[in-house]
Amino acid sequence: MKLLRVGPKGAEKPAILAEDGTVRDLSGIVADIGGQTLSDGGLARIRAADINALPQLQSDRIGPCVANVGKFICIGLNYADHAAETGAAIPEEPIIFMKATSAIIGPNDDVIIPKNSIKPDWEVELAVVIGKEARYVDEADAMDYVAGYCVCNDVSERHFQTERGGTWDKGKGADTFGPIGPWLVTKDEVADPQNLKMWLEVDGKRYQDGSTKTMIFGVAHVVSYVSQFMSLQPGDVITTGTPPGVGMGIKPEPVWLKPGNVMRLGIEGLGEQQQTVKAYTA
Repeated sequence: MKLLRVGPKGAEKPAILAEDGTVRDLSGIVADIGGQTLSDGGLARIRAADINALPQLQSDRIGPCVANVGKFICIGLNYADHAAETGAAIPEEPIIFMKATSAIIGPNDDVIIPKNSIKPDWEVELAVVIGKEARYVDEADAMDYVAGYCVCNDVSERHFQTERGGTWDKGKGADTFGPIGPWLVTKDEVADPQNLKMWLEVDGKRYQDGSTKTMIFGVAHVVSYVSQFMSLQPGDVITTGTPPGVGMGIKPEPVWLKPGNVMRLGIEGLGEQQQTVKAYTA
């Protein structure tokens, strides 16, 4: 299933993409796409519905594909070739940091460069959406806790991230720095999350052209690993790292986002996003 949320910001309706390409209203079946809706039972209710009998929804906007995300967890330097382009050592264990949930926006909403930004950057990533509570999960069982996957653009401010002291979080959590969607694809539709092509373009120039097969730590390992340090709840999102081609790694000079740029990105089977970059205004 491809689950999405459509409508104005703060008033999105839960929906499903039907086989004929129409968007069908799920609000008579589930309250929203998030939390317990993503449990096995919640997804089973959606699967049992006659999708073609549901009302069609028309909207110019697709919202974030998961509502009321409790934790927005990120794995850093999880592609060996990306670590190399940034000059970082390959991590021996997954690097965990957090993005603020207030960074989450729809897949095609504008990305705003924050005040005092110097080095805004892009990162196409596979995001994992949790479907049931997980604590101290074994890697062999980890996929049982996954509801599905979506595209994420882990927008970053490298000056804030690496040159302002402390942890990476301050360079990751600005408003609009977390586009997710267009839809959540349930795990039964993704045969192998470790073999998905992924790409990102800025103004039509392709900078990232990779695959999840080059992850250092795969999805099952990541879910298991994170659950050793914090419980995972239905609707939590874990974004799993980016392949090479980020702006900070471009030679001989880095390339940074600027107002007017248009980012397009996608992952095989999970859809595409497009964001226009705009300057911060008070």
